[in-house]
Amino acid sequence: MAKWIVPLLFVLSVLAQPARVRVLTYNIHHGEGTDSKLDIARIAAVIQSVDPDFVAVQEVDVHTARVAGADLAHQLADRTGLHVVFGKTIDHQGGWYGNALLSRWPLHGFVNHPFPFTTKREPRAVIEGLTGGGFRLFATHLDITEPDRLLATARLAELVAAQPAGLPMILAGDLNAPPGSTTMNALLQNWSSAALEAPLLTSPAPKPTRQIDYILFRPANRWRVVEVRVLDEPVASDHRPLFAVLELVEIK
Repeated sequence: MAKWIVPLLFVLSVLAQPARVRVLTYNIHHGEGTDSKLDIARIAAVIQSVDPDFVAVQEVDVHTARVAGADLAHQLADRTGLHVVFGKTIDHQGGWYGNALLSRWPLHGFVNHPFPFTTKREPRAVIEGLTGGGFRLFATHLDITEPDRLLATARLAELVAAQPAGLPMILAGDLNAPPGSTTMNALLQNWSSAALEAPLLTSPAPKPTRQIDYILFRPANRWRVVEVRVLDEPVASDHRPLFAVLELVEIK
């Protein structure tokens, strides 16, 4: 495994299978808002506003110079009252940069699946987690280039194929791809989107014109979308967060 990748498989200890799961995905731009202010308390308040069970967080800095050495992952956990794991993807400015996952329940261990990537791009990865509720979670931040996104999509398909048939799964993150793109068309061969009709615009935050953040699920007959919406937050980050409530459906 490449030296810049921190293993990141988490197993969530949930005593009983939840009927509904509140999921948020948020690219926080290392806590810097569109007003150029670093304010992790503001990010935490946005997260708390929807009382999520799980939060996939992208662009998280830990001990970097640009956040004055702060550990944003644990600051978010402290301010929201959620448990956290952080996964480094690269060394950056004397610290680390990567993804975090917040959870209402304790997290026990973690491992990461690195994606293939071209030599000119930074490494990316996907978090895979098994919940005590009997479903798997995947959280990721895909590359800005379609060739690397397609490499990642192919790897995700391999990971899905390795799971037991019919196992419920959720994939959340900044996928850096608009609806109708080659990347999203490839992903939607294996996943369904919580955005049922029109795109849910998430970027750029002040006046969104495109959706690049998603909450996906599979198989389609195991989940029901109760609610999905973009949070009306134009300042805290350069992305708006996407929130969904999904209900796990029993097959009879």
